[in-house]
Amino acid sequence: MSSATTDSDTDQAARADLETIYRAAVAAVEPGRLVGVAMDGGGAGAERVPELIAGASRIFMLAVGKASLGMALEIERRIGDKLADAIAVVPRVSAATTERALILKRVRVVASSHPVPDESSEEAAHLACEMLHGATADDLVIVAISGGASAMFTRPAEGLTLADKIAVNQALLKAGASIRELNVVRRHLSAVKGGRLLHHCGGARVIGLILSDVPGNDLATIGSGLTAGDWSSFGDAAAVMKRRGVWGRAPEAIRAYLEKGVAGEAGAMLKTGDPILERVTNVIIGDNELALEGAERAAAALGYHPRRWKALNGEANDAGRAIAEYLCEITDERVCVVAGGEPVVTVRGGGKGGRAQQCALAMGIELSQKGRGRRIAALVAGTDGIDGPTDAAGAFASPDTVADGQRAGVSAAAALTRNDSYNFFKASGGLFVTGPTGTNVSDVFVGLVNY
Repeated sequence: MSSATTDSDTDQAARADLETIYRAAVAAVEPGRLVGVAMDGGGAGAERVPELIAGASRIFMLAVGKASLGMALEIERRIGDKLADAIAVVPRVSAATTERALILKRVRVVASSHPVPDESSEEAAHLACEMLHGATADDLVIVAISGGASAMFTRPAEGLTLADKIAVNQALLKAGASIRELNVVRRHLSAVKGGRLLHHCGGARVIGLILSDVPGNDLATIGSGLTAGDWSSFGDAAAVMKRRGVWGRAPEAIRAYLEKGVAGEAGAMLKTGDPILERVTNVIIGDNELALEGAERAAAALGYHPRRWKALNGEANDAGRAIAEYLCEITDERVCVVAGGEPVVTVRGGGKGGRAQQCALAMGIELSQKGRGRRIAALVAGTDGIDGPTDAAGAFASPDTVADGQRAGVSAAAALTRNDSYNFFKASGGLFVTGPTGTNVSDVFVGLVNY
């Protein structure tokens, strides 16, 4: 057997280990199981959940986000005949989702759009509000929220249109706005976000079961805070748009509405001290930290020494280069480095890709320069299985990334500049495709050294 064949086999084994560790991270945040734990009173803040469920004669349920189907299935299974009405707003992504939704008996399933809202997003919010108007102060409303809810559940504030919101949403995404910045703006242009959904619940008690895709688990940012008070202001929303350079290009109606809000002439968000929140119990049932713990356990089981790196944030290019430098500094035997978070991409080219693939490409270029001859393999991928507007979860990176591209006739440097990471990795064989996972706690990075 030639050394080239041996090296190839070793590299394939490394990729298999990377995928095993990634899938362990995803399994650790399986939404049905996490909902079940919370409904049994497990986890921080969930102590009263069993009592509230037992004491309610009627229960309404709204599940919205990328994990909504798994959450709705478990809630329906446990609530049974007490479920008066229920809606699950699911991603419009695959036939598998539609097929699995047929299991639901008491829950209406509504497909919606992500990452950019469309008419289905507005229809989902309309149907949900219509359902919730049937609740009374004697009832319980369970709102199950997961990443993607902001785009999938849209009801423009008075005087604004869906087209206005879509234009701002797309501009902020291309400008590299963080999820925190993006959702500050979304909340202030919405009739349901920033806690406003609670005004549609008829005074019922509300339980929010929340799977977080946001660093720090800020309740106002996850799903744009459907069941939480808002700490930000209209001025903050305008400042984000100006800082990201989209204010002057935003529809006139958006600018006028935010200016009215700053002047106190538009309906305010629900603030964190509002009395209505006394009837709300919000529980974070899972997050990126839980996924990383699952990854670390899997890495240890495979014989690696797990290490935690700092959170992935900032520009994806910068994050990728920084991780590559760190991996090249490691000299210990069989180390697995894990990290999580949500880097951003400021789009300057016309290519195709997502933040995980862009991060992996920048990392691969750096590894090709500084890690030549080293056994280093890495994976950056979204836990939802969908990275940007692509069918890939993310991509693999190694010291061979640039050479792999050259053999396939594509330039890594040019692809990075054009934001064309998807087509680069598709040609070079580095794409990581899983299909939708049914959960979402932002991104994970797994790096193997001396495998």
